[in-house]
Amino acid sequence: MTRIDDTFARLRGEGRKAFVAYIMAGDPDAATSLELMKGLPGAGVDVIELGMPFTDPMADGPTVQRAGQRALEAGQTLQKTLAMVAEFRKGDATTPIVMMGYYNPIYSRGVDRFLAEAKAAGIDGLIVVDLPPEEDDELCLPAQAAGLNFIRLATPTTDDRRLPRVLQNTSGFVYYVSITGITGSAAAQAADVGPQVARIKAATDLPVVVGFGITTPEGAQDIAGIADGCVVGSAIVKLVGEGKPVTEVLSLVTALAAGAHAA
Repeated sequence: MTRIDDTFARLRGEGRKAFVAYIMAGDPDAATSLELMKGLPGAGVDVIELGMPFTDPMADGPTVQRAGQRALEAGQTLQKTLAMVAEFRKGDATTPIVMMGYYNPIYSRGVDRFLAEAKAAGIDGLIVVDLPPEEDDELCLPAQAAGLNFIRLATPTTDDRRLPRVLQNTSGFVYYVSITGITGSAAAQAADVGPQVARIKAATDLPVVVGFGITTPEGAQDIAGIADGCVVGSAIVKLVGEGKPVTEVLSLVTALAAGAHAA
């Protein structure tokens, strides 16, 4: 059982939906990013999704791409991201942290070394969007052997033939991408998402959390209402990119979390 498993079990027992917040590690700088991260649980965040900045992010829209670029220009590295998690853990031993990003930085560091360091730092799960199920031996299975959840994405184009393969080695939760496209590019519609979530839940006992295209408390409530929770990223990252103070960013997070929890 990981912190992710424990959190979803607790929420299920309470009859509540999960709110997952995405931020980019090191955006706009290491100190501000850590301050924001430390404030997320108090703002109602159940799971923190922490982006690993990377130069060539294929799934991210302009808002998150710019966040990654800001972080890289400020000197953020994978080493500093792991250190950021370790620092967060000094004050919070319970909030799950999922590291989301791309395989290149992990491959460059070395899979075994990365997994050992990630586990020691206090990371609970990984979302690596450019590793398909056919490459499970590369990172997914070693990660699970190391005690980390490996969370897979399902999308509107994941048909009934593909879905069992996607779910085969997934753990923690299933991340359903509500739109066909990149982050921040369109609004998620509960009427479209609901049947897809039901289809996935019929095939797995894992929680299904919906992300991409959720920007308002109302949207968070609508989407969380037809799933086990929702993820918001671009709307949060946008305020960071506008130079808003951490307190203002956390005010938005609080409202979004309240929307999801009202579902």
